[in-house]
Amino acid sequence: MDVFQHREHRGTEIHRAINIHAMDTASTKKILFLLTGITILAGCKFTNDDAEWKVYGGNKAATHYSSLTEIDTANVTELQVAWEYHTGDAESKTQIQVNPIIVNGILYGVSPKLKLFALDAGTGKEKWVFNPLDTSKANKGAGYFSMNVCRGVTYYSDNGKKARIFYAAGSTLFCIDAGTGKPVPDFGDNGKLDLHNDLNRDVKDLYVASTTPGIIYKDMLIIGTRVDEGASAAPGHIRAYDVHTGKLRWIFHTIPHPGEDGYETWEDKNAYLHIGGANAWSGFSMDEEKGIVFAPIGSASYDFYGGKRLGQNLFANSVLALDAATGKRIWHFQTVHHDIWDRDLPTAPVLVNILKDGKRIEAVAQVTKSGFVFLLDRKTGTPIYPVNETPVPTATELAGEKPWVTQPIPTFPQPFVRQLLTEKELNHLVPDSSYQDIKKRWLNTKHDHLFTPPSKQGTVIFPGFDGGAEWGGPSFDTGTGILYVNASEMAWILTMVDVAQKTPAKETNAEAGKRLYITTCMNCHGAEKQGTGNNPALVNINKKYSEDSFKALLVSGRRMMPALKQLSEGEQEALATFVLDIASKKGKTFKAPVQKEDPYLKMPYTSTGYNKFLTKEGYPAIDTPWGTLNAINLNTGKLEWKTTLGDYAELKAKGIHTGTENYGGSVVTAGGLLFIAATSDKKFRAFNKRTGKLLWEYELPAAGFATPSVYEKDGHQYIVIACGGGKLGKPSGDSYIAFSLGAKREIKWLH
Repeated sequence: MDVFQHREHRGTEIHRAINIHAMDTASTKKILFLLTGITILAGCKFTNDDAEWKVYGGNKAATHYSSLTEIDTANVTELQVAWEYHTGDAESKTQIQVNPIIVNGILYGVSPKLKLFALDAGTGKEKWVFNPLDTSKANKGAGYFSMNVCRGVTYYSDNGKKARIFYAAGSTLFCIDAGTGKPVPDFGDNGKLDLHNDLNRDVKDLYVASTTPGIIYKDMLIIGTRVDEGASAAPGHIRAYDVHTGKLRWIFHTIPHPGEDGYETWEDKNAYLHIGGANAWSGFSMDEEKGIVFAPIGSASYDFYGGKRLGQNLFANSVLALDAATGKRIWHFQTVHHDIWDRDLPTAPVLVNILKDGKRIEAVAQVTKSGFVFLLDRKTGTPIYPVNETPVPTATELAGEKPWVTQPIPTFPQPFVRQLLTEKELNHLVPDSSYQDIKKRWLNTKHDHLFTPPSKQGTVIFPGFDGGAEWGGPSFDTGTGILYVNASEMAWILTMVDVAQKTPAKETNAEAGKRLYITTCMNCHGAEKQGTGNNPALVNINKKYSEDSFKALLVSGRRMMPALKQLSEGEQEALATFVLDIASKKGKTFKAPVQKEDPYLKMPYTSTGYNKFLTKEGYPAIDTPWGTLNAINLNTGKLEWKTTLGDYAELKAKGIHTGTENYGGSVVTAGGLLFIAATSDKKFRAFNKRTGKLLWEYELPAAGFATPSVYEKDGHQYIVIACGGGKLGKPSGDSYIAFSLGAKREIKWLH
């Protein structure tokens, strides 16, 4: 029994003893006296090492685990709101995806408009707020820093001194004094760095941001970035900066340069000068003792057509193990070869210890959008169990494309979601007329394999662009070896269309605007400007934006929309003319840019957008469940339990438990609980981690599309969740809510 098993076992036995003797006052008094004595010896405080939540995801192993046990399966129903903090800056479609950190009794979080704040973790009382707009010398406007989400922050302290917070707002990385909330002037440019710099390529006009926090190794901050997913994407190289000065310490080229490992996997030897993506957008994990940082790498651009990046495309879609001190590659494992389905790795690999043939093995567990779990040896990257290179369909009608002939399929454990949309899996809850409609549309798609290449006919992407697993990541119970993964099961249809390869010598603004919309905007906003996935519709947008404000939006970006600084003034005007339907400028001659087009960025195909496969009623076109919570035993490969996660209120009223798409992860505790929000129904839930039984739920003011944090303050356990809403068409919110047991206990349990 390891230390975590002992703590959990000890707490459970204490509660069992109290329950047995509940009617025996004398016995109960004896137990209370004994425990009080033990508590005094323990200093009347929790004695575990996980009393705080100092790192995004709980710890550098990314386990989302807390050894606190005051809140357990016996008393979780007594949870009450301890405090609620309102940021005051939510607006339509803003979000909070933050997993806050708690250090020395202070909670650090980020608002919908990317203001950094510090609170007393026991009361929610505000200590300070930092507004990134206050540091902007260029007067870029309120939309500049609010164009992205932020999922968390990074804390650094030099033996209790020089405590500072690192976080990104848009393309700016800030270094903030943790005590005062002021920028640290000795770091970078008066407390900030421009993330466009230090990428060994001029990307000043391209979209570069950071949504998931970096990770600390000694005196370095290691960071990844989010970049555009279209053709005009910056490279996603991983960088390490000195935490004191902001100087670059090392860089790892995720798209290898000549002479570097992986360079030979790109057929075009000049591709590294032009191709972007392959970015570590979803964070890191670390084995600090071994000095290894683990990075999940995204797809190379353009996501759905690889004719300009032929080859295996290392290190895209790979788990990377790097020497944290130098950035040198130790090992890699590619989970998708030559990705043309946007199957980037959505979350950091979890450091796990598992049993195989009676031996304990140090490994990492990487969950994927497709529902696979890759178990890899932590030191070498060798699969713990066989991963078969399996032949996959390669027939494609897209000229110049060469799909990879095999893909790696793990044999252990089994997938945690469905991976093929058959006729049997179509939605049977809707009326027959609606069912016949989705059946007809399904028959008109390519849908026979997980790796069917993109097509003009339409290819089903299932379990979807946003999961299986997503950026919330799994939880891992160190004592039991169980990995908990929440998953979405949503079919999407990817349809490719031709793009004219020859730009007309002379165009009107209307003609050029439509052409630019197809190549620049349609992938997100749809062929008819109807919006796709989580991207908004642009129909009637002229009621909200003038030509000038629309052009400003193009240049600055906003929230999940990247800045399109590469567009010339004439291109901005033409695009505004088309999108805003400006009648007076439609016939005006288009002013073409002077610069020469980069042939690597001129794609022969684009997609009609991220289109969910839905019924006429707006429900997923697949049969339920649409969201699940899965408990996978990594020692046996067995699914210990699976439960449906989330509800549609109108269907729940009819007794139909469907699940919903979910964003944000879970946390698991030694008290026997699994906490998760994530669903679109605004509920925050606690499950029995051993059985999957729902024990408690609370309706939040807005959906909690975030991962909760668990911590102790003044001898009592809290759990906090950000309630930002904003996704899946849900109302936005601006609050963080912390829960604790309603009646403060006099006894501090010994762990």
